[in-house]
Amino acid sequence: MLEKLLAELFAFCVAVESAGGYPGVLLLMAIESACIPLPSEVIMPFAGYLVYTGRFNLYAVAAVGALGCNAGSFVAYLIGYYGGRPLVARYGSYVLVSRRELEHTERFFSRHGSATVFISRMLPVVRTFIALPAGVARMPQGRFHLYTFLGSFPWCLGLAWLGMKLGERWDKDPRLKTWFHRFDAAIVIIIVALGIWFVWSRWRQRIRASDVAQP
Repeated sequence: MLEKLLAELFAFCVAVESAGGYPGVLLLMAIESACIPLPSEVIMPFAGYLVYTGRFNLYAVAAVGALGCNAGSFVAYLIGYYGGRPLVARYGSYVLVSRRELEHTERFFSRHGSATVFISRMLPVVRTFIALPAGVARMPQGRFHLYTFLGSFPWCLGLAWLGMKLGERWDKDPRLKTWFHRFDAAIVIIIVALGIWFVWSRWRQRIRASDVAQP
């Protein structure tokens, strides 16, 4: 099941990048940064392979990937910016997020927002969702976009460089394909595990709070 899903995901990324060129890379990275788990760990290495074939320039494709991160992140940022407090006030209990946690997030971003966005853009999984809390905390847009680009560029460059180097040996060493698919599978498993952990931890906190509130 997972193997089939990864194969279809990889085929989709290959098709979009092969047909769309740089705009295709930008589109895929924008989707990835709009809180949709389309792994950049698949997108950018194949872009690096196209660098190896001579179709892309390494630094240009990294810049395009980072710009795609900015474009997709802006959508998630706006959702958090304009819908954050009202959504938490109305629906927060259903997704196990409290007003107190929202206030904590806002204070944290007011103190460490720039560093948080910059570092998060170089972390798997976390980078996909960081724009939403940044918007909820109403981090200044100019600063948000600056550190999103600065953090995304080395991430995109590193993955593209890896894909370029793998391209040089792709047909010579069959073990690379196996390792690559295992890496993709690990990313999917991490995403699922983090989702389960989040729900479980929030639910446990809610049970403890209700026990304390009881006389």
